[in-house]
Amino acid sequence: MMNEVTILPMQEEDYDAVHALWLTIRGFGIRALDDSREDIQRFIRRNPTTSVVARVGDRVVGSILCGSDGRQGALYHVCVARDFRRQGIGTRMVSACIQELRRMGINRVSLIAFTRNEVGNAFWRKIGWTEKSDVNYYTFELNDRNITRFIGEDA
Repeated sequence: MMNEVTILPMQEEDYDAVHALWLTIRGFGIRALDDSREDIQRFIRRNPTTSVVARVGDRVVGSILCGSDGRQGALYHVCVARDFRRQGIGTRMVSACIQELRRMGINRVSLIAFTRNEVGNAFWRKIGWTEKSDVNYYTFELNDRNITRFIGEDA
């Protein structure tokens, strides 16, 4: 089946398919504003070559939002459809993002995985990423309407 999977740069027009995929991922956190069509399309315009989708035919089976501030890269919303996991798709998508960041001269990439995301954390450890225990992660919400909703979990 791997021969059928194509990794391509994400386009603004991919939003509906990518958002539909996000809604199938149990425990996936979707932000009220940051993950809207407008904000994702703005992100893609700012980072036109770094985000990717995995396709089997016309179906989006994986996606990564990847961006850079010019100093370091960041991965967001890394996901693969449940029935396509453990086929190397996630690894191929991460590699495509990293290759593009390297081409841009970026030397470091980071991501955030919720501690309760056992599947995701196992994936990152398996492909050689290092969990940081020497830093604290802080956020400051600029818009109280930008809440996170976790898919498939009770509020």
